[in-house]
Amino acid sequence: MTPEGSSDRLVPIPGDVIRQSFPGADDLERSVALLRQVASGEGPQRLLRLYTPAPTLALTRRESLMPGYDIAVAAAERLGFTPAIRPTGGRAAAYDETCLVFDLVEREESHADPTALFAQAGRTIVDALRGLGVDARLGEVPGEYCPGEYSINARGSVKLVGTSQRGVRGARLLSGMLAFGPVNRFVAVLTEANAALGLEWDPRTFGSMLTEAPGISREDVEEALAAAPIV
Repeated sequence: MTPEGSSDRLVPIPGDVIRQSFPGADDLERSVALLRQVASGEGPQRLLRLYTPAPTLALTRRESLMPGYDIAVAAAERLGFTPAIRPTGGRAAAYDETCLVFDLVEREESHADPTALFAQAGRTIVDALRGLGVDARLGEVPGEYCPGEYSINARGSVKLVGTSQRGVRGARLLSGMLAFGPVNRFVAVLTEANAALGLEWDPRTFGSMLTEAPGISREDVEEALAAAPIV
């Protein structure tokens, strides 16, 4: 659920920033609704959504079928995270109101190959963060949560941003998350959830802007992403 008063920014590409609030709206359902809207031909051909999430352990549909899923869900709830099935792929990700989540939605005709979208968006996010002074790089860090070839890391040591996708006929959604605060509670819930699911990961690889670039604000990153030619 989106925290009361949080800002959900829809950024058409190109276009002006549109600010909207959705108190009480379900963030993951909102992502799917935007995907379907773009696929139907309504609204802009591409848009970027930036929002503040509530504490969530976002699991994948594949993980929901694995032994230990119920134990992972119980751990999330005990540690203050709402378990949810996210519409994209990958593996479990944890985030809260100290994080920035973004959804890039675009017509399928622009990127029929999902790998091309991963690569292009990854390079653009790296460039945006480097422009702010972050030692950002494209590539997986061994042992990272939700591992992926097109993760964005810092210094080649910690994961800063992970991206995942979902496609429907006519449109594609790419989502990602960046932490700005302490990571201890994320490490705690992912450690228990991954152990329950029988998945290995290295807690030392969870990165945050708090340690990598404490002088850079969330607003700085939002503006950099909104101005970046992601697609």
